[in-house]
Amino acid sequence: MLQPELKLRRDKIRALMAQQGIDTALITCNVNLIYTYGCVVSGYLYLPLNAPARLFIKRPNDIEGEHIHPIRKPEQITGLLKECGLPLPVKLMLEGDELPFTEYNRLAACFPETEVVPCGTALIRQARSVKTPMEIEMFRRSGAAHTKAYEQIPSVYQPGMTDRQLSVEIERLMRLEGCLGIFRVFGQSMEIFMGSLLAGDNAAVPSPYDFALGGKGLDPSLPGGVSGTLLQAGQCFMVDMGGNFYGYMGDMSRVFSIGKLPEQAYAAHQTCLEIQEEIVAMAKPGAVCEDMYNKAIEIVTKAGFADYFMGVDQKAKFIGHGIGLEINEMPVLAPRMKQELEPGMVFALEPKIVLPGIGPVGIENSWAVTTDGLEKLTLCKEEIIEL
Repeated sequence: MLQPELKLRRDKIRALMAQQGIDTALITCNVNLIYTYGCVVSGYLYLPLNAPARLFIKRPNDIEGEHIHPIRKPEQITGLLKECGLPLPVKLMLEGDELPFTEYNRLAACFPETEVVPCGTALIRQARSVKTPMEIEMFRRSGAAHTKAYEQIPSVYQPGMTDRQLSVEIERLMRLEGCLGIFRVFGQSMEIFMGSLLAGDNAAVPSPYDFALGGKGLDPSLPGGVSGTLLQAGQCFMVDMGGNFYGYMGDMSRVFSIGKLPEQAYAAHQTCLEIQEEIVAMAKPGAVCEDMYNKAIEIVTKAGFADYFMGVDQKAKFIGHGIGLEINEMPVLAPRMKQELEPGMVFALEPKIVLPGIGPVGIENSWAVTTDGLEKLTLCKEEIIEL
């Protein structure tokens, strides 16, 4: 069952390669290996335009089969290709935005007579931006498990908890439902552990990471998320845990309150729900990402919450982002993003407002683009849940 799926994915990459006159790709980064080979290995997937893919593998040492070649170092690849009677590539694509400088140069040097281009990362991310039916089914299953974990959050809350203590309990719920734990993010300077729980004013603390909301974190070595804040009456917190249950990063945020909140909080939350409703109505194939962002700004400005939308002193400049094997894929709903939605794209929509002295409100769901609209993948109560 997996081999036809992997061929479908590889052929999507090949089609984009052909458009740029590239005859071979050499793939070695983990996420791209998952996409094209089905699992993480230490090695290289050699993907010619018009011939079967070959795996040159260092570890593990128990993989065997046709077109699989054990190696100790990448310098062996060209010799093995010649032994198989295969021509060396004319134009070879490497993952230039992800490989370390030394590794890129080492791989390029293995093909001294070949034109080597660094566009592999962008091209493969483009292929990954439109999901296959099997990938969307993985999102559906992930969404169901994600929802099951979130529905249990009220049962693990105890008065007097800090954000860290409650986060630990929620992380446990996620793991018990099958969450793999690892939170894959594109970009070497992007780090997070499973997700975040942001309570009170901690939600407004700026972070170096390009996430919707920041948080101080527990240590300067990981400045984001919980800070040890006491969960207090009259304040709210947002749970934003990454739903990596089947390798695919589903995204969902829900808001909880300790007792009743000021009316301003419910009005702001309703504004975010209105933004979601309007964007979902717009989000059909052909919809432009920038237009959806601008619609959100129009709604939140009219409601009077623009100063607190997507942060306070430091604001995120997007309201949604593609998701997949990594949490930040294409498309991005942001200014100047002219990309149009296509059937098969999957994205998270996350309009959020941070109210000083109260905390974060808003909503985040994962959506799949269909031929005539959107399919919601994260089905969970959307109102503020009082604890």
